Amino acid sequence: MKRKKLLCALAACLLALIPFNAFAAGEDGEYDMAYYGQFAGQNASINVFNWGEYISDGSDGALDVNKAFEELTGIKVNYSTFATNEELYSKLKGGGAQYDVIIPSDYMIARMIAEDMLEELDFESIPAFENIDEQYRNPEYDPENRYSVPYTWGTVGIIYNIGTVEEPVDSWSILWDEQYRGDILMFSNSRDAFGLTQKLLGYSLNTENHDELRAACEKLKDQKPLVQAYVMDEIFDKMLSGEAAIAPYYAGDYLIMAEDNEDLRFSIPKEGTNLFVDAVCIPKGAAHKAAAELYINFLCEPRVAADNIEYIGYSTPNKAAFELLDEEVQNDPVCYPPPEVLENTEPFLALSPETSLLLDSLWTEVLSTDKGYNKWIMPVFVVVAVGFSIGINLARRYRKKKDSPY
Repeated sequence: MKRKKLLCALAACLLALIPFNAFAAGEDGEYDMAYYGQFAGQNASINVFNWGEYISDGSDGALDVNKAFEELTGIKVNYSTFATNEELYSKLKGGGAQYDVIIPSDYMIARMIAEDMLEELDFESIPAFENIDEQYRNPEYDPENRYSVPYTWGTVGIIYNIGTVEEPVDSWSILWDEQYRGDILMFSNSRDAFGLTQKLLGYSLNTENHDELRAACEKLKDQKPLVQAYVMDEIFDKMLSGEAAIAPYYAGDYLIMAEDNEDLRFSIPKEGTNLFVDAVCIPKGAAHKAAAELYINFLCEPRVAADNIEYIGYSTPNKAAFELLDEEVQNDPVCYPPPEVLENTEPFLALSPETSLLLDSLWTEVLSTDKGYNKWIMPVFVVVAVGFSIGINLARRYRKKKDSPY
């Protein structure tokens, strides 16, 4: 997990000298080229849409997953990123974007399945799926495991800077603490923001009770005057630089941030939290389905999956990859929390269309509210400005009259 500077430099030099198959290969050191070479010389390509900071990209001497796949298969990877599940959904629903591989979260996968937005996968073309641990197969969001292959899993907690926050952090309520006004960051997506608020209020993450959602909305409005910014990937710069001191976010990203700022800590609140799974899918009507399944299989190869997960810091559902991780990583309670912590977690499920519409409406209400804004500030400012202007004009008239010879 720790990418030591010296080791990274040495690794980068060695990788430049080692043939591709020596560092990106199956456990026997070789790949089945009859399988991976089926698109060789065809100028094939795939369009991949993933979260930001969510794949090993070759920096710090790590494996460049997309480049390795291109070299192995001859398939070009056109790679772009999104910030939230809702952004991904909007782009696909709008019909203007053409992707072959996407990596949504569990609840969004369920929604896309319900709306016929995903292709059924041909698992005979994804033999490395056998590496996925049984406990992550046939999940509630994809009961027959027809549309998705698990990519990562993790938990949501509070990241905080001990240079500013000296008290114990064990509750979501700290995100509403007046003493940290201006030092608090908040999720910029509705499901996560409402989810942690619902947990604080004692509600389920998947409540369909509209009164409970409205209560969460009012709670988020109360918080807004304290929030410095609503963020996703921007959290890295803000927390690493000390520009902010507290933020709810994903455990995997905390592990990456903690490497560069030793004052950062992570806590899973006592009220409970979300346990999520992100999985690889193929959108309905994808132009390059067979090549996309090749890519999904590559992500499931043990060595590739292990190198990838070590770089991005999340937890792996791939049992063969887990066995390749260092013991330090396997025993890290942030990456792989103990059973008593996991028992107090809850997955996001797809909400009914009516509740989804209400949630979108309430989130817009939160972002547009002026709660905490003093309605008398502008009138008082106008009165003071007018008075100041009148005073200046009267003073000018007085001076003119005084200087006049008449």
